[in-house]
Amino acid sequence: MIDANRDGFIDKEDLRSTYASLGVMSIENSKLDEMMAEAPAAINFTVFLSMLADKLHGTDSEDVIVNAFKLFDPENKGTIPKEYLAEVLTTQADRFNEEELKSMMDAAKIDEAGNFDYKGLAYIITHGDDEEEEEEEGEEEE
Repeated sequence: MIDANRDGFIDKEDLRSTYASLGVMSIENSKLDEMMAEAPAAINFTVFLSMLADKLHGTDSEDVIVNAFKLFDPENKGTIPKEYLAEVLTTQADRFNEEELKSMMDAAKIDEAGNFDYKGLAYIITHGDDEEEEEEEGEEEE
């Protein structure tokens, strides 16, 4: 779909066509040049997939994620009361639904006092879950 001229490579004009298909009829050449410059080589399907994976891996940096949670942690403890965080996430701005909230709460450690470890969650988001990696390594050895 992205290779509009079907030559096996994604070039600047292919990107322009892709933007047009998404409804963006005017995009600056400098923006297209920046995108093309990110490629380590001519962009064939394999290079495209590698670039996409690099963009998707880890989302924001760990510091960016931690700093976002710090808004709810003025004492910089590294934790936020679970009930308070749940209330904020389900009642403010882009609200979490119950499934999204449960998924996030299950991913992070909750201490005995009911505090959500946001620094631990930021690590898991950016580096992966050590337990999952250990399970995968154990399966590979079998």
